[in-house]
Amino acid sequence: MNNHLEILIKMPLFAELTKEELEKVLRDQKCRLKKYQKDQLIHLEHEKCSSMDIIMKGRLAVQNIDENGNVLTIGIFSEGDTIGANLLFSSRNTYPMTVISSCDTTLLQFERELVLELCRKSEIFMMILLTVISDKAIVLTDKINAISLKTIRQYLTEYLKYEEKLQGTRVIRLTMSKKELAERLGIQRSSLSRELNKMRKEGLLDYDARTITINKNLY
Repeated sequence: MNNHLEILIKMPLFAELTKEELEKVLRDQKCRLKKYQKDQLIHLEHEKCSSMDIIMKGRLAVQNIDENGNVLTIGIFSEGDTIGANLLFSSRNTYPMTVISSCDTTLLQFERELVLELCRKSEIFMMILLTVISDKAIVLTDKINAISLKTIRQYLTEYLKYEEKLQGTRVIRLTMSKKELAERLGIQRSSLSRELNKMRKEGLLDYDARTITINKNLY
């Protein structure tokens, strides 16, 4: 538990609580530690939200899966992020999308009653929690607006611009499969393949299984 205690101490959410108070929180029966393997289902769409989850290690993906099995990744959350805080006190407290682990992940789950106790104990905890909830709502709204307005080519071009700047080269080395890239961009795998083929025919890029090479006239 010492490693988890050190993570909590560094989080602004628990800034007002002493080490002894945090140790007491970790021993509380309304606080539990759960571990998940890569690609394991954590919360199913329409499942009731009964806890605020803090990511102690690993990453979570929030995904929308349609009736044909197509996956749209809405967001990726990593160490220190919270999941479920915006649903816990809602009159419709069910997960609107599926949550899975992107890699081996450890969660610290706070039941609703414990979150209420911490809010009563610390005004700073309550204020930061409200900020976290508000920020999550804004990010989700921005994501939905972006998905509804952009074309597949715009998604792909923005991704390539970002990776070119990050990698410092026009030969972008892919760190994920084409299927994973499609999920990250929020499009179908077949749609991504068609657009890549179109862009190659137009002389905008070249690609193989591991790289995408940006040509000068892409942007």
